[in-house]
Amino acid sequence: MTLTQEFLSHLAHELNYSGLTVSAYGADLEQWALFATSGQPDTLRPLEVTRSDMRQWISSLARSGCSPATLKRKASSLRAFFRYLMRTHGLAVNPMTGVTLPRQRKNLPVYVRPEETAAILDEPAGDSFTSLRDKLILDLLYSTGMRCSELTGLQDHNVDTAKGELKVHGKRNKERVIPFAPALGEAIDRYRLMRDSDPATAISKLDPEAPLMVRDNGEPLYRSFVYRVVHRMLSEGGAHAARLSPHVMRHSMATDMLNSGAPLAGVQQLLGHASLTSTQVYTHVAYRDLKNNYQLAHPRAQTNKGGHYGH
Repeated sequence: MTLTQEFLSHLAHELNYSGLTVSAYGADLEQWALFATSGQPDTLRPLEVTRSDMRQWISSLARSGCSPATLKRKASSLRAFFRYLMRTHGLAVNPMTGVTLPRQRKNLPVYVRPEETAAILDEPAGDSFTSLRDKLILDLLYSTGMRCSELTGLQDHNVDTAKGELKVHGKRNKERVIPFAPALGEAIDRYRLMRDSDPATAISKLDPEAPLMVRDNGEPLYRSFVYRVVHRMLSEGGAHAARLSPHVMRHSMATDMLNSGAPLAGVQQLLGHASLTSTQVYTHVAYRDLKNNYQLAHPRAQTNKGGHYGH
């Protein structure tokens, strides 16, 4: 087993990283190995890599048009790989230390306006299983702020409508419990009743891994399926946002809660952010809205005449 394979195995089996995350690390390491060995990755010697080597790779990626965000992710992958080698194989210095990256422009999260979200969710669901399920997908994403991967992996037995809470497995398989309102609990109960009344979609109560949400054929949801449902429902509902995706519903929930006075630490806990820094970006969105509302509504902001204080 090569050192890169050993590292990827460590991520998967010891740190419980998701398959998608491990694949992303693997792709970054493979790309770097091809560059470092001029196309002969079998000759790679990671313990002999220098800071100069890493700077050359980063410069090459930048010249090829790699965005600052992509460069940051690739650098993070290599930095983690070398940290692993320092802990396990005696590498003295992390060659990524001191390697500077192009400055990344910080984009504020895209979100749907609360009045638009409310209008879509307040619209009565249809009588069919599909319409009931699709409406519930959108409601779950917005009401709980869960990630798309957490929704597709949500197990039926982890949703307790009597208590009004559900349990999800987030990044690095970390569990968290999310509360929800009675209205969402009632919607889940209606969905379950319709789901289990049809043999094509009913789940086995004896299966501990049975999913809450299923497709019309009874199979679990998957990422692109959820994306299509959310995009269609938001588009048909007239939502105005630069993107219409499951993650935008997560952004919308966080932004709306902070605008309504929720404490930052509470929103962090609901979203499952490891660091408060990840949640703080939503305060910038909330401040931007506050500033826009001031400029639109305050009498002194609507005129450039102002007062005259001097002689």
